[in-house]
Formats: sequence, C-alpha cells, structure tokens
Amino acid sequence: MGHLDPTTITFIIYIVMMLSIGILAFFYTNNISDYILGGRSLGSFVTALSAGASDMSGWLLMGLPGAIYLSGLVDAWIAIGLVVGSYLNWLLISGRLRGFTEVFGNSLTLPEFFQYRFSSRFNVLKIISALIILVFFTVYCSSGMVAGARLFQNVFGLEYHTSLWIAALATISYTFIGGFLAVSWSDTIQGSMMFFALILVPVMAIIELGGWGRTQEIIYSAGIERGIDYTSLFGDHSWVTILSLLAWGLGYFGQPHILARFMAAKSVGSLKNARRIGIIWMATCLAGSVFIGYIGIGYFYHFPELAGVVQQDAEQVFIELSRKLFNPWVAGFLLSAILAAIMSTLSCQLLICSSAIAEDFYKGYVRKDAAELELVWVGRVMVIVVAVVAIFIAQKPNSGVLDLVSYAWAGFGSAFGPLIIFSLYWKKTNSFGALAGIVVGAMTVIIWKNYLDSNIYEIIPGFIFSSIAIVIVSLATKRFLHSSDQENFERAVTLFRQQSSKN
Repeated sequence: MGHLDPTTITFIIYIVMMLSIGILAFFYTNNISDYILGGRSLGSFVTALSAGASDMSGWLLMGLPGAIYLSGLVDAWIAIGLVVGSYLNWLLISGRLRGFTEVFGNSLTLPEFFQYRFSSRFNVLKIISALIILVFFTVYCSSGMVAGARLFQNVFGLEYHTSLWIAALATISYTFIGGFLAVSWSDTIQGSMMFFALILVPVMAIIELGGWGRTQEIIYSAGIERGIDYTSLFGDHSWVTILSLLAWGLGYFGQPHILARFMAAKSVGSLKNARRIGIIWMATCLAGSVFIGYIGIGYFYHFPELAGVVQQDAEQVFIELSRKLFNPWVAGFLLSAILAAIMSTLSCQLLICSSAIAEDFYKGYVRKDAAELELVWVGRVMVIVVAVVAIFIAQKPNSGVLDLVSYAWAGFGSAFGPLIIFSLYWKKTNSFGALAGIVVGAMTVIIWKNYLDSNIYEIIPGFIFSSIAIVIVSLATKRFLHSSDQENFERAVTLFRQQSSKN
C-alpha cells in the first residue's frame, strides 16, 4: 500500500460516499424515532433494497460461494430455503407487523412491541427480548467484522487485526452519525452494487472459460478427479442435511434487522411493491452467489496456477475471481460490493443493538423521562460499545463467516420467529406463552449447538419447541389473558385490512 492503486482509490471513494450519506442523515435525525426507524418514512424501493441488503451480509459474497466451491450445487439448498422463507416473511409478516406495531404503542423495537402486544405488567418479556438481541447480534456483528477483515487482508495485504479495525471503523462511523436513515439510504446503494457484482462476475467467468457448455465440462472433469459430484443438487447429502439447509428459510420470521424494515415502511400498501422488488433482488443475488462458487470450481481447476488463495480459504473465491477477471478499476468496484454487503448488515445490526439498549434499557430503567436527543446520543455511544465487543469476538483469523452467521440466524429465528407469527395471527397468545417461547427457542439453539452432536440445524428443534411452548403455556395460563389484548388485536387486524384495501 505504498501507493494509491485503482482498487485502493475505489475503496476510498466508496467509504467517503457512505460517510457523506451518514452526515446528510444526521441533519434529518431529530428524535429517537428518526434514529431507530427513520420516522417510518421509507418508500417501497428503499424498504425492499434495505431489507435485502441488511439481510445479505458478507456471507452472500464470501460464505455461500465458499460453501458451493467446496461441495458443489448441493449447498444451493440454503439459497432455495432462503428465497422461500423471505417470500413468506414478506407475504405473511410485513404488512401485519407494520400495522400491529402502530396500534400497539407505536412500537419502535421488537422488545417494545412484545411488551405492548401482551400488556405485560412486568418488564421481564422486554428485558429478555433485548438481552437475546444483544447476545446473538453481537455474534452476528462479529461475522461481519471477520468478513471485512478478510477482505482488507486480501486486497491490501494488511495484517488481519489491522484489517479488522479498519473494516469496523468504516461501518461504525456512518452508523454512529446518521442512524437508521443513513443505514437505509446507504443500503439502497449497497444493494444495487451487490446486484450488479453478482451478475457480472459469473457471466465474465463463463465467457473466460469458453461458454456455459465448456464450463460444465470443466466442472464435471474436476468432480471426476476429486470424487465429488459438483453438478448434483443432492450429492451425498442425506435428507436430514438437505432439510437443515432448507430450514435457513425459517430464520426470516425472527430477524430483528429485517423486521425493522417492515416496521419503518411508509404504509402497509407500500410493502406490496417492496415485496416484488425485494424478492426479485434477492433471488437474483442468491443465484449469482451460487454460480460464483459453482463456476469458481471450473475456473480455478482450469487455471490451477491462480488457485493458491482459494485452496487455503474457499470463502475468498469471489474476491479472487474479481481480481483475476477484471482490470483494477472494475475489480475495485466489485470488491467494494463485498464491503457494501458487510457494511449494510453490520450497520443495521449495530443500530438494532444500540436501540435495544437506548429504548428498552436506558429509557425503561435508567431515565424514564430522558429527552429525545439524549436517547439518540445514548444509542450512538452504544453503537461503539457493541462494536468493540464484536471486534473482540472476531479476533480469531480462522473464524468461519458462515458458521458465525448460522448460529446467530438460528438464535433469532427460534427465539422470535414463532412468537412473531403467533402474536400476529393467534389472539389467544399471552405474555406467559410469549416469554416461554422466547426462552425455550433461544435455549434450545444454545444447547443444541454447543452440547449436542447432531447433523440437524439447530433452528429446526428451536423453532418447533418454541412454538409448542407458546401454545401450551398460553392455554395453561389463559385466565391471565387480558381482554384489552384481544380487543387491540382485532383493532390491529382491522387497521391492516383497511390499509391493505386502500392500496
């Protein structure tokens, strides 16, 4: 890095652009609602790309292509499960959640929504929800830190820990300054960058190898030599493994950083267009990600002299293809798309964590009469605190991006997913059932992941046991169900239907 090469210049331009968005958003952030949800002002396009970009972190451009590169198309079941899960989340959850959070206390965070939805006289439900967000998001944030560090390490030849701090500071800065609006506006740009990068790289790789037919021949030859059927969707995976890969789709119902986008939409009606845009964007990006890993098998088999880096770390396949196929200026743009994927998700996760502390802890228990601007600054300080903890977790250079993401994804999907569904569709759910569902879901994931040697992805038992706990405990304690909860439930459903019919 003795001189500014084209890739470095491109990165600098991108980071300056993101910081500029943060500064601009700063002047539109006047209260805690603006900082946490952007004043519920997002239109369809921004909602769609922001939800997608905040979902698709560094694992889209590093973790998933790396998994496909090692195993072939059999790991594409992850992508299939995610597309189905995301579509159902948009269809069944987005509109209702937007309407329900407005009726139930104009809630700004998930813990706050749960508190109002179930009229909990005690704050246990809110506290437990906020704690789960802090625990699993800190792990999730660390995956973004690892991906960012690997990117800077590869591109600039920096030492891992130096790269870790640079990647973290780039994201912390604009999240700290601009809050939700900065994150959402930048997500729109970042989502567009990811979209074009994921189309361009596999197309150019296919051309370089002599067309689709020739690419398939090369991949088939690589598979014969290595004893792996890269072209099969089933391979040697058992039905349990395939079911576990598909089960990633269950996670969508409980991801706070994605659900926050639904809550921030301008109206229920705007979510219909957002759903169409979001699913097209997502399906295209996931297909591109799968093809990058798949075509990377053929490319680096055909050019073994270029395969040194990916043989050491398969998650570098997108980075290496970008550097080998394009001139430094275009490669700089493509590699900035990885940074965009990392920053978009990491910034949103940091914001959700900071809002959980500012809105759910600080305002709830430290200073109930705290001024709006004070809460905003508490949120900003918490962005830094959470980021530092995530950096500490990410200290190990050999941390797997996809492994970290899968754990946090399962944690949220199991703790919050079933409860979100029941809270929007079953009016007999009460605060005791809600608390049981959250605790059982989270604990199942932690125990299953750390203490049981199982091939079943922990989100499956977590989701099932959480759902059972909600139903059994709610029915066992039905005498404690508040009539006001049922009345507000009906009012929220009516509001949702009215807003849906208007659009």
